[in-house]
Amino acid sequence: MATQTIKRKPVFVKADELKPGTSGHTLTVKVVSSSPVKTVPSRGGRSSVIASRPSRIAECVVGDETAVIIFTARNEQVDLMNPGATIILRNAKIDMFKGSMRLAVDKWGRIEVTEPANFEVREDNNLSLVEYELVTVPQE
Repeated sequence: MATQTIKRKPVFVKADELKPGTSGHTLTVKVVSSSPVKTVPSRGGRSSVIASRPSRIAECVVGDETAVIIFTARNEQVDLMNPGATIILRNAKIDMFKGSMRLAVDKWGRIEVTEPANFEVREDNNLSLVEYELVTVPQE
C-alpha cells in the first residue's frame, strides 16, 4: 500500500507576526527598495563550479500593510527583487544580524513574483530596526 503525502495548505502570515528564531513563513509582500550589498569573491584554491561564481547579496526592504522588514536576497533572488513588485515568500525564515531580524529564503524555500497586491505598505513599522538581546535564563 503506497503512502500518500498530504500537502498542507500554506498559512499566510503578516509581516508584524514575524518573531526572532522562527521559520516556515509564507507571506505576500511588496518590494519597497533593493540595494546591493557586495559581491563576495570566490575563494581561491577550489576547483568547484560553485566556488568560481561570486555570490551576489542585496538588502531589500519588503513589507505589507502591517510592517516592513529587511529581506536578504542572494544570487538569482536579487533579480526578482524589483521595487514595486509583489512577491510571495514561501518557507521564509528569520535570521538575526547584529541583534536585528532579517527575512531570508534559503534552498528549502521559494520566491514567486505574483499579481500586484492592493495594499499600501506600512513603512513606519520597520521590524529590522528593533534590536534584540540574547538573555540567558539561569537553570534552577
